[in-house]
Amino acid sequence: MTASTRSLELTQIAAQAADSKQAENLVALDVSGPLPLTDVFLLASGRNERNVIAISEEIQDKMAEAGAKAIRREGLSDGRWILLDFGDIVVHVFHEEDRMYYSLERLWKDCPVVPLAVTPADA
Repeated sequence: MTASTRSLELTQIAAQAADSKQAENLVALDVSGPLPLTDVFLLASGRNERNVIAISEEIQDKMAEAGAKAIRREGLSDGRWILLDFGDIVVHVFHEEDRMYYSLERLWKDCPVVPLAVTPADA
């Protein structure tokens, strides 16, 4: 099973939004095989709590413009690991230290990587 076209489109929108707020180490994984509830995990890192929150807010704004509202949001008050569930995709925005600790890429290493077409914000 592979991610739907809509999921891949939303992944690109979320990745571009994250990139525009200087998110680092963007990785998208097609988790549609092992997880029946969602198609894609998008992982991003921020340098500090304020950056993590800014990245998350921008993703929510751009996804809403695309017609996708967050079903669930977790971790907004702490700014260490924010989870944004849009149904088709789940976005994880980590403080870089927490991302290394939880290492979701390692846990989902058997899932295919989704290529991201992110253009730098200053391009």
